[in-house]
Order: sequence, then structure tokens, then C-alpha cells
Amino acid sequence: MNLPKEAITGIMTRLGRPLIVGVDEVGRGCLAGPVVAAAVGLRPGFSLTGVDDSKKLSSRQRELIFAQLAKAGVSFGLGVVSAHEIDHINILQASLKAMVKALTALRQIFDLVVVDGRQRLPLHLPQYPLIRGDSLCMPVAVASIVAKVIRDRQMLYYDRRFPEYGFARHKGYATVVHRRALTLHGPCVLHRRTFHCKIVEGDESRSTS
Repeated sequence: MNLPKEAITGIMTRLGRPLIVGVDEVGRGCLAGPVVAAAVGLRPGFSLTGVDDSKKLSSRQRELIFAQLAKAGVSFGLGVVSAHEIDHINILQASLKAMVKALTALRQIFDLVVVDGRQRLPLHLPQYPLIRGDSLCMPVAVASIVAKVIRDRQMLYYDRRFPEYGFARHKGYATVVHRRALTLHGPCVLHRRTFHCKIVEGDESRSTS
């Protein structure tokens, strides 16, 4: 059964958790760039047409929703963990750290945190991990959009610094274009070395099989 995104929020409100913060991250599966998380608190009854999991929206749709959120005065916190730190602590821990940083940056009192996915955050606060939360819970969907817009803008900036990799096109994901650029130029400071090694190993195994 597919519930509307307002349904989970409504259920939580009726259970006595009126102010809900959604947390989500983007960039987890990329070969380059940071993982970025956003924490967004929405007042009860908040609604905005077109909100959905950020992966289901075009760049233009995400930017439009982001502008509408800013106009409505929706506050959010951001957490960013660099590629270097991802290599040091692994991508799961980096994703959790980014979400904790986003919550810490959110200057808003809340009653419950809904976290996208199955992992609880290492914080002593009321929280509810929700698989596919970005499709089921409005605050989480909004958080996914905010995180995606911010990270995409960062990758556009990095594209100007490292134009040979085409970051503006693929945002650091493992596309054919990106993998070819890696083969030609090697990794830059934005690349996750642990991810790059796995790609190289996979390419070598395919070429010898």
C-alpha cells in the first residue's frame, strides 16, 4: 500500500509528536565529492505541491521546490563529510555523521526525528528510522530535496575547478563518462580512493575474464 507522504506525519502527530524533523543524505554511492545531509523541521499541516523523493524529480523541479521552501521560511540544517573523511571512516559512518551534523546545525526544537533508512543515529533523542522515508514522510522528502540541491550546487562549483571529469553532468556518480575520465586522468582530491580502488579492480577483472 502506498501511503501519501502526509500520512506518516499525520500518524506521528496524533501519537503526540507534533513537531517532526526529517533527515536524509545524498551522495552515498558517488565516486567523488562529499556526502551531504539535511535536517528539515516542518510545522504541523505544512504542505507543498510536487514534493517527492529527490531522485524522482528533475534538477529544475528540485530547484523550484527549494526556492518555494526558502520563500515559506522553512529552516534546515546541513551536514557535509568530505571524500577524505569518507575514506577514513567508511561511507556508512560518514553518512551517519553528516546526518548528526545536520541535526546539530538545525536551530529548532523538535519532538521526533524521522531518519531515512534502517539505521538509527548515534544520538540520545526520540527517533524513528523509516525505510523509503523520502517517499513516505514529508519532512524526509523535503530533506532529501534540500540535500540534493546543495550537493549538486557544490559539484557544479567543483566542475569549474576540475573540468576534465565532467562533474556538472554526473555529480560524481559512476557513469561511463566519469569512469572514462578517471581512466584518462586518474583521481583528483575529490575522489574517494576506497571507491576508486574497487572500480579499478572491477574493470581489471572484467578485462581479464
